[in-house]
Amino acid sequence: MSWTVRAFDRADTDAVVELWSDAGLTRPWNDPRLDIERKLAVQPELFLVAEAAGEKNLGSTIVGSVMAGYDGHRGWLYYLASARSHRGRGVARALVDEAERLLLAMGCPKVQLMIREGNEGVLGFYEGLGYEQFTVSNTGKRLVVDA
Repeated sequence: MSWTVRAFDRADTDAVVELWSDAGLTRPWNDPRLDIERKLAVQPELFLVAEAAGEKNLGSTIVGSVMAGYDGHRGWLYYLASARSHRGRGVARALVDEAERLLLAMGCPKVQLMIREGNEGVLGFYEGLGYEQFTVSNTGKRLVVDA
């Protein structure tokens, strides 16, 4: 089985939303379709998917995704997911590598991501990619309510 990393296309929407749901990334207060539309309006080239080649039995050829963003100070990674069928095969690593390459090409000196409480099992994965934990407090404020 093989897969490639490429830019997201609107035709990928249903498959990506299903991937995010299966991976436990969706939340009731974030409409994933609206998140996709918002990303397509800002730096859409930083929204990547991994597409499996010739795997009709999956029902979808999308086996991974990542959204990245750069605010001029640091980059961020969001919605990194890989299909259960492809975990441990390097899909997430390839998505992160490509997102980092694109961010670096934009002049981004640093990239960060947030891990939700309860998903600490992925810390080892990120550590293996060179990410380190910081002791910080995150705060946020919702400006637009999706639900």
